[in-house]
Amino acid sequence: MKVTTTSIFILTLLLMAAGAQAQMPHDVIYMPRKTTCLALNYGHSSWTEYWENTLKRENLNIGTHTTQMAMAMAAVGITDRLNVIASVPYVWTQTSAGNLMGQKGFQDASLWVKYKAFDKKGLSLHGVVGGSIPLTNYVPDFLPMSIGLQARTATGRIIANYSHSPTGLYLTGHGSYSWRSNIFIDRYSYQADGRLYSTNEVRVPNAIDLGARLGILKSKWQTEVFAERFACVDGDNIRRNDMPFPTNKMEMTTIGWYGKVQPRNIGVSARVGYVVEGLNVGQSMNYSVAFLYQFNY
Repeated sequence: MKVTTTSIFILTLLLMAAGAQAQMPHDVIYMPRKTTCLALNYGHSSWTEYWENTLKRENLNIGTHTTQMAMAMAAVGITDRLNVIASVPYVWTQTSAGNLMGQKGFQDASLWVKYKAFDKKGLSLHGVVGGSIPLTNYVPDFLPMSIGLQARTATGRIIANYSHSPTGLYLTGHGSYSWRSNIFIDRYSYQADGRLYSTNEVRVPNAIDLGARLGILKSKWQTEVFAERFACVDGDNIRRNDMPFPTNKMEMTTIGWYGKVQPRNIGVSARVGYVVEGLNVGQSMNYSVAFLYQFNY
């Protein structure tokens, strides 16, 4: 059976970034002290072609693979330089052909702490730590229909930004490293790295991600273009005509656009991204829209 997937872990990161980028773990925008922003986000990602190792091909057994997500998020201003961000996504998958059954359910809850460490003459440096934990006992060993990988994660991130105050023009770059825990699957042997393992414990590769954003930020609106790179630090490839597995080394480069309009305490945002290059992932187009509500507490 010819089946592959984009990493659901990365899909979640992308759609989280899509929803309410006005205060996310990869940007430099903060909620003021005693202020909270709530966001309700819908995300959609689909692909028909994928990279099996480096070979780009289609999959007539499943047609178009689609992943959708609804997410609730809150960003809380502890101080003007310290924010806490939490999110809970509900994910569901489906295909346009074949007989693979789609999966659905709550995925992984995430919690992030973002701190502005330096800010002078338009240049700022920021540190972010965060992690995620599975909310339900969903099945990770059914890619590409699985809604997640069941791995607990911990992430450290550094963000650098330069903003030009008169014009609102900004340039932001970030780099992250994510540690991912081992997972357990519902079988007691599997193949990975060209070997047979007689255990139900599976090592999920750690990952890095990099990003650059160029945009304009005003008091009531924001627009930007971006490029993002994600890569597992190790792992194996999808075997010829086989299904993907959590040990696969997944890589992707995404380009896209983001925009937000928030004239008062209510706003909307939108994001579009396209995977231009990859390894063991689908060439997906993803988009999302979000409703934002900001209030003091």
